[in-house]
Amino acid sequence: AKGYLLGGICWFAIPFSLATSLGLASTALMLPISSSEAGNGLVPPAVADHLLGEAGSALILIMLFMAIVSTGSAESIAVSSLVAYDIYREYINPEATGAKILWVSRVVIVLFGIFMGLFSIALNAMGLNLGWVYLFMGVVIGSAVIPLWNMMTWSKASGTGAVIAAWSGLVLALIGWLVGAKIQGESVTVATLGTNEVMLSGNLIAIFSSGIIHYIYSKFIDPQDYDFSTLNENIHLVEQDLSGLGEQQQDRKVLRHAKRWIARRGYLLTFVKIIVWPILSIPAGVFTKPFFAFWVLLSIAWGFGAAITISILPLFESQDEIGKVCSGMLNYILCKKVEETYAEEEPAAPAKTLEEEEPAPQAAKALEEDEPVKEVEPATPSGDEAA
Repeated sequence: AKGYLLGGICWFAIPFSLATSLGLASTALMLPISSSEAGNGLVPPAVADHLLGEAGSALILIMLFMAIVSTGSAESIAVSSLVAYDIYREYINPEATGAKILWVSRVVIVLFGIFMGLFSIALNAMGLNLGWVYLFMGVVIGSAVIPLWNMMTWSKASGTGAVIAAWSGLVLALIGWLVGAKIQGESVTVATLGTNEVMLSGNLIAIFSSGIIHYIYSKFIDPQDYDFSTLNENIHLVEQDLSGLGEQQQDRKVLRHAKRWIARRGYLLTFVKIIVWPILSIPAGVFTKPFFAFWVLLSIAWGFGAAITISILPLFESQDEIGKVCSGMLNYILCKKVEETYAEEEPAAPAKTLEEEEPAPQAAKALEEDEPVKEVEPATPSGDEAA
């Protein structure tokens, strides 16, 4: 849970810190960058090349390569998992083994990679720059955000309503997007469709219309009462392999605590970034010099904080493993043989759930000591007591 939250905070440094620093640098240096070149994402390499020469261009290329590879691999794995598990195993071959599912995943990754390559070439041939495509994504996929969120957090959410809301929101968003371009630019072209106001209208219609439709459908047409405690029963593991899960990953009490931890902080961060931050910026209007200096200082601090977090924190959390590796390498270089004995691994006990009751302390102690139960003989009454 902590990793997801820190990852989101650190990722925000890319559109905030990187865009602020490099955008200001290009303006301050008066670099001859046209609007189309800026839309194609050429501001960072232009600034880096101007300040650092070939070394700056190489650094930007490496950064871009790492970003594309990480994002592309995540997208490929996500699509292959959806096809292999939710389509192939669910509807085509329910008895598929792990090897068969792995083969299907690899085929899907290859086909998806080829499709995305051809699709990107087509977008470039149509003259759609990176900024245009980035904003258009919200129009296309924004209608699925709230229905998916409701399905994961709201027990009354309707699955049928989620599908209807997602597609209805997409249709309404496209209509509003096209109408907005017609009203603002008097004609529907790539340029008028790509303006900030038109793109914003399409994005907002996609997000809010789907949320309203799903709420109405789930509340008044097809209300549900889903029991999230039964979710585990519908998760079918491949060959029942639990080797990668420890006791904590299977303990429902620990999982519920992690859910509460990430939910509270996630809601707070979302509220701050989506509502508080823009509201605090509205009164400023055109930024004054002190306010703009504060904005730049905040972006620089955010960027350095993210860099320190992603550089130092993994090393700190993995210091034991790193120490063992370095020690092993040193012993290998010095030709030292270190005999290590490993205790035989015992099968891990199943994680306790909230439904399982803890044994009473006295009973547990008796079981641990394994002492026989002593019978107590009745006391013999004395003469006076007998009389």
